[in-house]
Amino acid sequence: MADTTRADDPTLIDVDTDQPTRPLEVAERQGRRGLQFRRFFTRGGTHPYDELEWELRDAILTNWRDGSTSFEQRGVEFPKSWSMMATQIVSQKYFRGTLGTPEREHSVKQMVDRVADTITGWGIDGGYFVDEDSAEVFNAELKHLLVNQKAAFNSPVWFNVGVEEQPQCSACFILAVEDTMSSILNWYVEEGTIFKGGSG
Repeated sequence: MADTTRADDPTLIDVDTDQPTRPLEVAERQGRRGLQFRRFFTRGGTHPYDELEWELRDAILTNWRDGSTSFEQRGVEFPKSWSMMATQIVSQKYFRGTLGTPEREHSVKQMVDRVADTITGWGIDGGYFVDEDSAEVFNAELKHLLVNQKAAFNSPVWFNVGVEEQPQCSACFILAVEDTMSSILNWYVEEGTIFKGGSG
């Protein structure tokens, strides 16, 4: 049975209640248009992290040539379902902060919170959500997707979002270059700057 509450409103998408709920609609509340999210993977009152089993692990990488330790972070917190390979990559590459300092991330929860909360904050500041409930649902659904490895951002997002004020989030850039010495040399500067930010 279709929802005909405001069938004449072009900003609403009809929802067939006999079918699975679509998590996203364009809606209008009090004359303000925005994105309306509904729960699909999550349940109200239950945090996505609480539906997983967590454990502490030691992330240690060694040099295959001589057995020396190239990276070590002990006591990192990961879902039990994540592989040791994922543990090592995330701990070495994506946890922010200097090793051995209180600012250093040591849990997937901290990393996902940093990224998901920042993106949700941008959406709130930009007026993308129709109301606070939709922002909360978006945040919970995004965290569920990430912590359950149903989706993942590219590396620059994990490197920079929630760290830099204006983060570099795209992975690939194609720069134009003219057939002049100044353009070619400037191209190297731009490529180096992009690479330093985690992209290519």
